[in-house]
Amino acid sequence: MPAGSRVIFISTTVCHFSSVTPNYLVYAATKGAVEQLTRVLAKDLAKSGITVNAIAPGPTGTELFFKGKSEQLVNAIASTNPFGKLGTPEEIASVAAFLSGDDSKWIVGQVLRVNGGMA
Repeated sequence: MPAGSRVIFISTTVCHFSSVTPNYLVYAATKGAVEQLTRVLAKDLAKSGITVNAIAPGPTGTELFFKGKSEQLVNAIASTNPFGKLGTPEEIASVAAFLSGDDSKWIVGQVLRVNGGMA
C-alpha cells in the first residue's frame, strides 16, 4: 500500500458491553480480535504513512439487524440509546468517509464507537 493509504476495519459496540449474552460470544470474540489487530497493525504501518483504525457501530438499522427481530424487540433496543433510535447506515458511512480523508491523518490505532452514546 502506498503512503497515505487508509485501513478501516469494522468492529462492534458489542465488544464494549458487559451484558453480552452467550449467543454473541463468537461474534464478540472475533470483533475483539479485530480491535487488537487495529492497534497492533497501526503501529507497524504508521511508519509507512498508512493509518489503521476501526469503526465500532452500535445497533444499526440494516436488513441483517432487523432479521428475526420483532418490532417490540427493535423498539426496546432503540430505546436504550440516548437518542431513542437505531443508527443508520449513512451515519456509519460518514465516519468511514471522515477516516478516509486528509482531516483524519493524525488518527491512528483507534476504535471509534459510532453508537449515539449507547456505550
